[in-house]
Amino acid sequence: MQGRPASPPSPSRPYRGIFENSTSAEQYPMLSSGSDEVLNKYSPISSRPRRRYLYLGCIGLAITSTLGYFALSVSRTTSTELVQEPTVVDNSTPKVDLLNPSLYLNGPPTRSFRENLRPDVKYLTSWISAGWTNDVMTYINLIYLAMITERVPIIPMFTPSHIGGDKPTINFGEVFDVQRLARGIGIPVLEWHQVKNRSSDALDELGCWNTWEAVQDHEAFPRRSVVPNYLKLDISYTKTPSWIKVIPHFEHDRHAYFWALASLAFPEGRQENLQPPLASPTNHALLPPDDQLLCYDYLYYACAHQPFEFEFDYSPAWRFVGQHLRWTARLEAIAETYVRATLGTPEGSPTPPKYIGIHVRHGDFKNWCGDVPIEDCFASVAVLARRIEDIKTELRESRGMTVDHVIMTSDERDESWWSQVTEQGWYKVDHSGTVERYGAWYPVLIDAVIQSGGVGFLGTDRSTMSILARRRVQSWRNGVVRTVKWGKVGADDH
Repeated sequence: MQGRPASPPSPSRPYRGIFENSTSAEQYPMLSSGSDEVLNKYSPISSRPRRRYLYLGCIGLAITSTLGYFALSVSRTTSTELVQEPTVVDNSTPKVDLLNPSLYLNGPPTRSFRENLRPDVKYLTSWISAGWTNDVMTYINLIYLAMITERVPIIPMFTPSHIGGDKPTINFGEVFDVQRLARGIGIPVLEWHQVKNRSSDALDELGCWNTWEAVQDHEAFPRRSVVPNYLKLDISYTKTPSWIKVIPHFEHDRHAYFWALASLAFPEGRQENLQPPLASPTNHALLPPDDQLLCYDYLYYACAHQPFEFEFDYSPAWRFVGQHLRWTARLEAIAETYVRATLGTPEGSPTPPKYIGIHVRHGDFKNWCGDVPIEDCFASVAVLARRIEDIKTELRESRGMTVDHVIMTSDERDESWWSQVTEQGWYKVDHSGTVERYGAWYPVLIDAVIQSGGVGFLGTDRSTMSILARRRVQSWRNGVVRTVKWGKVGADDH
């Protein structure tokens, strides 16, 4: 995070040089023409000596003035030259190449990850254990924590938690432009497949921090994740101290402070908080948290100031990492073909017109409705339409844009609901052949890109997919965004 600005100077009386004021005999009697007080201390009062000293004084004053003028001229010339001269670049020292993995690894992926780690580099990694959007947030937090601890992040793959465990994983770099990310944040970013060979059968032992037991009381073990299985890691966990938790003894929140976690990355904080580790599940190894490859079991619940920080525009993880996490060119190109098809843009015509994206999440949210009927719990299409008009009005008044196209993305399967959507003149993305064409990951990926591509966006309250889409539209498009409330009749009244 940015540090606070330097404190302003003290507001005490400003400095005023002697010659900024008019001098007077009362203020400075030794400078008045009628006073010989200074001279009388050093010479007898006689006319000739006084003239001699006056003559010598004038010569001295002339010499002093000349030397002072010369010094001032040199000083002015030097300062002018310093301002005008271009910065001299030492070409003998090459710039650090953030995009060259060979500078941060020993070489191509190896059988054991440790064989590929350079002794002069420190790294940081963690695992995911939620739906895809939450996993994106987790990796953003991972990278931000690597930045503030001055380590190189190593990002695992995405796992198919939301599309079925029988589906394949997908590389972080297949979704996001890793090189652009590294340039944006100013540090290198590695992926696990660059470090350890995917086909390796070597089981690597590793010591990691267990944050999960420190922030919640319902599970007496580290956060479970399938990622270490994919990477063939046998992990021995050490429980973190409970003071990492943002709200102590509050069972309804599980967040830890970034800097509390970061303190464990440094020698003193690490040493002071070591506890007996848990045995690894396979080899029963007892290892302290690794110093070179620092790792934490789960970083989704991490924040700088308050829980669920991605909802707020100051979020440092979003500002310093997330907004630089742009889609790959391939994924953007695929999404553009879907936008063109959705809006009926003819072949060979210009890029699709500006549009407003909507993300309506229903699905498992119905479990939060309790005794409230679904039709009363979720915001109606009429409520969505009112919010869309808000967005159109603000775009017209603040941006001078008239936007007529609205693209709906949703997990809703009720055809009568979709009929109401089309009656509004809004468009639906056709994913009928997406899985066959690109794979099981791509319906959700394409929707996410489309949501981020509009000049306006309307999201669903409490949906992390909507939260990230809203952030992207704000950061990337300077767009106008709204979030619709739900849970009861009139929840979004305003």
